[in-house]
Amino acid sequence: MQLDNSWLVAILLNTVLIAIALLLPKKLLTPAGYGNAWLLGVVVWLAFGWRGYVTILFYFFIGSAVTKVGRAEKEALGIAEARGGIRGPGNVWGSALTGTICGLIAIALQVSGSQTLQLSESGPVYPFWQSLLALGFVASLSTKLSDTTATEIGKAYGKRTFLITTLSPVPKGTEGAVSLEGTLAGIIGSLSLAVVAYGTGLLEPIGIAICAIAAFIATTAESLIGATVEEKLSWLTHDLVNIINTTIGAIVAITIAWLTA
Repeated sequence: MQLDNSWLVAILLNTVLIAIALLLPKKLLTPAGYGNAWLLGVVVWLAFGWRGYVTILFYFFIGSAVTKVGRAEKEALGIAEARGGIRGPGNVWGSALTGTICGLIAIALQVSGSQTLQLSESGPVYPFWQSLLALGFVASLSTKLSDTTATEIGKAYGKRTFLITTLSPVPKGTEGAVSLEGTLAGIIGSLSLAVVAYGTGLLEPIGIAICAIAAFIATTAESLIGATVEEKLSWLTHDLVNIINTTIGAIVAITIAWLTA
Protein backbone atom coordinates (compact mmCIF):
# COMPACT_ATOMS: atom_id res chain seq x y z
CA MET A 1 0.00 0.00 0.00
CA GLN A 2 1.45 3.39 -1.01
CA LEU A 3 0.15 5.17 2.03
CA ASP A 4 1.30 8.72 1.17
CA ASN A 5 -0.21 8.67 -2.33
CA SER A 6 -3.39 7.02 -1.09
CA TRP A 7 -3.84 9.64 1.62
CA LEU A 8 -3.32 12.45 -0.90
CA VAL A 9 -5.84 11.03 -3.35
CA ALA A 10 -8.38 10.34 -0.59
CA ILE A 11 -8.13 13.83 0.87
CA LEU A 12 -8.21 15.67 -2.47
CA LEU A 13 -11.02 13.58 -3.93
CA ASN A 14 -13.27 13.88 -0.91
CA THR A 15 -12.56 17.58 -0.45
CA VAL A 16 -13.46 18.35 -4.07
CA LEU A 17 -16.63 16.23 -4.02
CA ILE A 18 -17.85 17.64 -0.70
CA ALA A 19 -17.12 21.20 -1.89
CA ILE A 20 -19.19 20.58 -5.02
CA ALA A 21 -22.00 19.06 -2.95
CA LEU A 22 -22.06 22.09 -0.64
CA LEU A 23 -22.34 24.44 -3.62
CA LEU A 24 -25.24 22.58 -5.22
CA PRO A 25 -28.70 23.99 -4.46
CA LYS A 26 -30.15 20.55 -3.73
CA LYS A 27 -28.68 19.20 -0.49
CA LEU A 28 -28.63 15.51 0.48
CA LEU A 29 -26.83 16.04 3.81
CA THR A 30 -26.67 18.74 6.45
CA PRO A 31 -23.36 20.70 6.65
CA ALA A 32 -22.29 18.55 9.61
CA GLY A 33 -23.39 15.48 7.67
CA TYR A 34 -21.11 16.43 4.78
CA GLY A 35 -18.20 16.90 7.20
CA ASN A 36 -18.69 13.40 8.58
CA ALA A 37 -19.17 12.01 5.08
CA TRP A 38 -15.76 13.48 4.16
CA LEU A 39 -14.12 11.45 6.93
CA LEU A 40 -16.04 8.35 5.90
CA GLY A 41 -14.97 8.77 2.28
CA VAL A 42 -11.30 9.06 3.24
CA VAL A 43 -11.44 5.82 5.23
CA VAL A 44 -13.26 3.95 2.46
CA TRP A 45 -10.78 5.08 -0.19
CA LEU A 46 -7.77 4.11 1.92
CA ALA A 47 -9.27 0.73 2.80
CA PHE A 48 -10.87 -0.41 -0.45
CA GLY A 49 -9.82 2.10 -3.10
CA TRP A 50 -12.10 3.22 -5.90
CA ARG A 51 -13.99 -0.06 -5.73
CA GLY A 52 -15.23 0.58 -2.21
CA TYR A 53 -15.81 4.24 -3.04
CA VAL A 54 -18.07 3.44 -6.00
CA THR A 55 -19.96 0.97 -3.83
CA ILE A 56 -20.65 3.44 -1.03
CA LEU A 57 -21.58 6.19 -3.51
CA PHE A 58 -24.14 3.81 -5.02
CA TYR A 59 -25.56 3.19 -1.56
CA PHE A 60 -25.70 6.89 -0.79
CA PHE A 61 -27.47 7.97 -3.97
CA ILE A 62 -29.95 5.07 -4.13
CA GLY A 63 -30.70 5.36 -0.41
CA SER A 64 -31.37 9.09 -0.81
CA ALA A 65 -33.48 8.51 -3.93
CA VAL A 66 -35.83 5.93 -2.40
CA THR A 67 -36.41 8.23 0.57
CA LYS A 68 -38.08 10.66 -1.82
CA VAL A 69 -40.38 8.03 -3.38
CA GLY A 70 -43.99 8.84 -2.51
CA ARG A 71 -42.84 11.65 -0.24
CA ALA A 72 -46.05 13.67 -0.53
CA GLU A 73 -48.15 10.72 0.66
CA LYS A 74 -45.70 9.89 3.45
CA GLU A 75 -45.66 13.50 4.62
CA ALA A 76 -49.46 13.55 4.67
CA LEU A 77 -49.43 10.46 6.89
CA GLY A 78 -46.70 11.89 9.11
CA ILE A 79 -44.28 9.03 8.39
CA ALA A 80 -41.78 10.78 6.11
CA GLU A 81 -38.12 11.18 7.02
CA ALA A 82 -37.30 14.32 8.99
CA ARG A 83 -35.76 17.35 7.22
CA GLY A 84 -37.23 16.20 3.92
CA GLY A 85 -34.85 13.24 3.85
CA ILE A 86 -31.70 15.34 4.33
CA ARG A 87 -29.30 13.27 6.43
CA GLY A 88 -27.18 14.39 9.38
CA PRO A 89 -24.11 12.91 11.12
CA GLY A 90 -26.23 10.38 13.02
CA ASN A 91 -27.59 9.04 9.76
CA VAL A 92 -24.10 8.85 8.24
CA TRP A 93 -22.66 6.76 11.07
CA GLY A 94 -25.86 4.82 11.69
CA SER A 95 -25.53 3.61 8.12
CA ALA A 96 -21.77 3.31 7.75
CA LEU A 97 -20.08 2.89 11.15
CA THR A 98 -19.85 -0.88 10.75
CA GLY A 99 -18.42 -0.54 7.25
CA THR A 100 -15.98 2.07 8.52
CA ILE A 101 -14.74 -0.30 11.23
CA CYS A 102 -14.17 -2.96 8.57
CA GLY A 103 -12.24 -0.36 6.61
CA LEU A 104 -10.11 0.74 9.56
CA ILE A 105 -9.13 -2.87 10.30
CA ALA A 106 -8.28 -3.36 6.62
CA ILE A 107 -6.09 -0.22 6.68
CA ALA A 108 -4.31 -1.46 9.81
CA LEU A 109 -3.59 -4.81 8.14
CA GLN A 110 -2.28 -3.08 5.03
CA VAL A 111 -0.04 -0.71 6.98
CA SER A 112 1.37 -3.57 9.05
CA GLY A 113 2.12 -5.45 5.84
CA SER A 114 0.34 -8.58 7.04
CA GLN A 115 -2.31 -8.28 4.32
CA THR A 116 -1.20 -6.88 0.96
CA LEU A 117 -3.53 -6.38 -1.99
CA GLN A 118 -2.11 -7.75 -5.24
CA LEU A 119 -3.28 -7.18 -8.77
CA SER A 120 -3.70 -9.74 -11.53
CA GLU A 121 -4.88 -9.44 -15.11
CA SER A 122 -8.43 -10.24 -13.97
CA GLY A 123 -8.45 -7.70 -11.14
CA PRO A 124 -7.48 -7.44 -7.47
CA VAL A 125 -6.49 -10.51 -5.46
CA TYR A 126 -7.44 -9.99 -1.81
CA PRO A 127 -5.77 -12.00 0.96
CA PHE A 128 -8.17 -13.99 3.10
CA TRP A 129 -8.79 -11.52 5.92
CA GLN A 130 -8.84 -8.57 3.55
CA SER A 131 -11.51 -10.30 1.45
CA LEU A 132 -13.57 -11.01 4.57
CA LEU A 133 -13.38 -7.35 5.60
CA ALA A 134 -14.38 -6.24 2.10
CA LEU A 135 -17.32 -8.64 2.29
CA GLY A 136 -18.29 -7.28 5.72
CA PHE A 137 -18.09 -3.74 4.36
CA VAL A 138 -20.37 -4.55 1.42
CA ALA A 139 -22.75 -6.65 3.51
CA SER A 140 -23.22 -3.82 6.01
CA LEU A 141 -24.17 -1.44 3.18
CA SER A 142 -26.37 -4.06 1.51
CA THR A 143 -28.15 -4.51 4.83
CA LYS A 144 -28.74 -0.79 5.27
CA LEU A 145 -29.87 -0.30 1.68
CA SER A 146 -32.23 -3.25 2.12
CA ASP A 147 -33.63 -1.68 5.27
CA THR A 148 -33.99 1.78 3.74
CA THR A 149 -35.54 0.47 0.53
CA ALA A 150 -37.95 -1.84 2.35
CA THR A 151 -39.02 0.93 4.71
CA GLU A 152 -39.50 3.66 2.13
CA ILE A 153 -41.15 1.52 -0.55
CA GLY A 154 -43.31 -0.15 2.07
CA LYS A 155 -44.49 3.24 3.33
CA ALA A 156 -45.21 4.45 -0.19
CA TYR A 157 -46.68 1.35 -1.86
CA GLY A 158 -47.34 -1.25 0.82
CA LYS A 159 -50.98 -2.31 0.55
CA ARG A 160 -51.08 -4.35 3.75
CA THR A 161 -48.67 -3.82 6.64
CA PHE A 162 -48.18 -6.35 9.44
CA LEU A 163 -46.31 -6.35 12.75
CA ILE A 164 -43.54 -8.91 12.34
CA THR A 165 -44.05 -10.49 15.78
CA THR A 166 -47.80 -11.10 15.58
CA LEU A 167 -48.61 -10.62 11.88
CA SER A 168 -51.50 -8.41 12.97
CA PRO A 169 -52.35 -5.47 10.66
CA VAL A 170 -50.79 -2.16 11.73
CA PRO A 171 -50.58 1.33 10.17
CA LYS A 172 -47.75 2.16 7.80
CA GLY A 173 -44.70 3.52 9.57
CA THR A 174 -45.19 1.40 12.70
CA GLU A 175 -41.87 0.21 14.17
CA GLY A 176 -41.40 -3.45 13.33
CA ALA A 177 -43.98 -3.40 10.55
CA VAL A 178 -43.39 -5.26 7.30
CA SER A 179 -45.15 -5.47 3.95
CA LEU A 180 -44.78 -7.73 0.92
CA GLU A 181 -43.93 -4.79 -1.31
CA GLY A 182 -41.34 -3.47 1.10
CA THR A 183 -39.77 -6.87 1.68
CA LEU A 184 -39.35 -7.50 -2.06
CA ALA A 185 -37.93 -4.02 -2.55
CA GLY A 186 -35.46 -4.65 0.27
CA ILE A 187 -34.23 -7.87 -1.34
CA ILE A 188 -33.76 -6.05 -4.65
CA GLY A 189 -31.92 -3.24 -2.85
CA SER A 190 -29.45 -5.58 -1.15
CA LEU A 191 -28.84 -7.53 -4.36
CA SER A 192 -28.30 -4.38 -6.42
CA LEU A 193 -25.59 -3.07 -4.13
CA ALA A 194 -23.84 -6.44 -3.97
CA VAL A 195 -23.94 -6.67 -7.79
CA VAL A 196 -22.31 -3.24 -8.04
CA ALA A 197 -19.60 -4.33 -5.59
CA TYR A 198 -19.06 -7.48 -7.65
CA GLY A 199 -18.89 -5.40 -10.82
CA THR A 200 -16.06 -3.34 -9.37
CA GLY A 201 -14.14 -6.45 -8.33
CA LEU A 202 -14.67 -5.94 -4.61
CA LEU A 203 -16.66 -9.19 -4.24
CA GLU A 204 -16.48 -12.70 -5.62
CA PRO A 205 -19.70 -13.93 -7.32
CA ILE A 206 -20.70 -15.95 -4.25
CA GLY A 207 -20.49 -12.73 -2.25
CA ILE A 208 -23.65 -11.47 -3.95
CA ALA A 209 -25.71 -14.32 -2.51
CA ILE A 210 -23.98 -14.06 0.88
CA CYS A 211 -24.77 -10.34 1.12
CA ALA A 212 -28.41 -10.91 0.18
CA ILE A 213 -28.79 -13.65 2.82
CA ALA A 214 -27.02 -11.58 5.48
CA ALA A 215 -29.12 -8.51 4.68
CA PHE A 216 -32.37 -10.47 4.94
CA ILE A 217 -31.40 -11.96 8.30
CA ALA A 218 -30.23 -8.60 9.65
CA THR A 219 -33.27 -6.61 8.50
CA THR A 220 -35.56 -9.26 9.96
CA ALA A 221 -33.70 -8.93 13.27
CA GLU A 222 -34.03 -5.14 13.06
CA SER A 223 -37.79 -5.44 12.54
CA LEU A 224 -38.00 -7.68 15.60
CA ILE A 225 -36.07 -5.09 17.64
CA GLY A 226 -38.41 -2.37 16.39
CA ALA A 227 -41.50 -4.39 17.25
CA THR A 228 -40.38 -5.37 20.75
CA VAL A 229 -37.93 -3.06 22.52
CA GLU A 230 -36.99 -0.01 20.44
CA GLU A 231 -39.73 2.25 21.75
CA LYS A 232 -39.43 0.90 25.31
CA LEU A 233 -35.74 1.74 25.78
CA SER A 234 -34.99 5.47 25.70
CA TRP A 235 -31.29 4.91 24.94
CA LEU A 236 -32.04 2.68 21.95
CA THR A 237 -32.15 5.38 19.28
CA HIS A 238 -32.95 4.74 15.65
CA ASP A 239 -29.32 5.43 14.69
CA LEU A 240 -28.14 2.85 17.25
CA VAL A 241 -30.61 0.31 15.86
CA ASN A 242 -29.16 0.96 12.41
CA ILE A 243 -25.66 0.27 13.74
CA ILE A 244 -26.90 -2.99 15.29
CA ASN A 245 -28.63 -3.87 12.02
CA THR A 246 -25.57 -3.30 9.83
CA THR A 247 -23.30 -5.05 12.33
CA ILE A 248 -25.49 -8.15 12.24
CA GLY A 249 -25.35 -8.07 8.44
CA ALA A 250 -21.56 -7.84 8.38
CA ILE A 251 -21.07 -10.55 11.03
CA VAL A 252 -23.46 -12.95 9.32
CA ALA A 253 -21.77 -12.45 5.95
CA ILE A 254 -18.24 -12.86 7.33
CA THR A 255 -19.30 -15.95 9.30
CA ILE A 256 -20.88 -17.61 6.24
CA ALA A 257 -17.79 -16.89 4.13
CA TRP A 258 -15.43 -18.09 6.87
CA LEU A 259 -17.31 -21.34 7.43
CA THR A 260 -17.61 -22.11 3.72
CA ALA A 261 -14.04 -21.15 2.76
